[in-house]
Amino acid sequence: MDFEFIQPLLKEDQKSKIVLLVMDGLGGLPMQDGGKTELETACTPNMDALAEKSMLGLHHSVPFGITPGSGQAHLGLFGYDPTQFEIGRGVLSALGVDFDLGPDDVAARGNFATVDAQGVLIDRRAGRIPTEEGERLCKLIKKHVHLSGVEFFLVPEKEYRFVLVLRGEGLSGDVTDTDPQTVGKTALLAQASSPAGEHTAALIRDFVEQANQALKDQHPANSFVLRGFAAMPKWPSFNTVWGVDAVAIAMYPMYRGVAKVVGMTVMPPAESMEHEISMLEEQWNNHDFFFVHIKKTDSYGEDGNFDAKVHIIEEVDALLPRIMALDPDVVIITGDHSTPAKLKSHSAHPVPVLLYGKNARPDLIAEFGERACARGSLGPRFFAIDLMPMALSLAGRLEKFGA
Repeated sequence: MDFEFIQPLLKEDQKSKIVLLVMDGLGGLPMQDGGKTELETACTPNMDALAEKSMLGLHHSVPFGITPGSGQAHLGLFGYDPTQFEIGRGVLSALGVDFDLGPDDVAARGNFATVDAQGVLIDRRAGRIPTEEGERLCKLIKKHVHLSGVEFFLVPEKEYRFVLVLRGEGLSGDVTDTDPQTVGKTALLAQASSPAGEHTAALIRDFVEQANQALKDQHPANSFVLRGFAAMPKWPSFNTVWGVDAVAIAMYPMYRGVAKVVGMTVMPPAESMEHEISMLEEQWNNHDFFFVHIKKTDSYGEDGNFDAKVHIIEEVDALLPRIMALDPDVVIITGDHSTPAKLKSHSAHPVPVLLYGKNARPDLIAEFGERACARGSLGPRFFAIDLMPMALSLAGRLEKFGA
């Protein structure tokens, strides 16, 4: 969507309420031929009842056939073309932990990891160590690593995740990841992706060498990988682009970060899914657009835990009546991308979408699942960036185009 095109169509002083409920990695696959996906397997009476009153479809957050990262996928849901608005994971993670990124900062997302005696990655998440252990390891690295000419900051994120920020003159985000994104390989060597990144890449290689030395006797987190090197971008505000007052509610820092990048008000980290819905209830009269993020659907998909992903979907379904009791004008239930437990990773499969609106033309399909959504009026292959204009239209927030 062209932001300049939509601006004149936005109605002023419109207070209808829109909820965007994102179950991260929602899309799935059957574990065996002829089986059902995680969403199709889950018992979801509340979503199924809402589906009958809604429009259904399957979206792609990035071009067909491409597997999206979480940051780019969420930008698509927010109506920002992910192929035009690119951002590194580091910035999202830094903002998600409330780190105040400056103009001379470059950030990267880190995973503590387990390697064998030859440096081959055995576990990219170090057994999902607790957050307290991640905090201890960050302090250990800071004690033993010294870089020339720059400051560096290590901030624990959650569990095995942390944020690395370099601060100094002449830094660039044009540095390649050290994370090979798979086990069975050694970590990659940071390289400059442009001449501007040469200095930063050299600093990262120095940091990696020193930090690995500090971690060598730790277990299970005896190493780490880095990805998503980036500096803070300057983008149009979500509120200005879509004429709303948006608030983000999430447990995990990275998703709070992507909401901050586009200018949403961001609530403190929620402690549970139930707490997220309580936050939504508490903030209902303060905002008119509500982004609510559920993480565990993605986590269990990446772990290959089909049953646990099914259970989380069912827990979200049980919370849906509390959302609907608030009488929202529009509700979108979807995911940012697919994370099938069968694959243990993100995939390029399209993502189920339920678009409810008081003025919607319902598909009368009383089921929320991949194959049900493929029969819906939104179609089996549309782009996520079209969701925001459709939501605004159903909420009565857009003027007529043309005479």
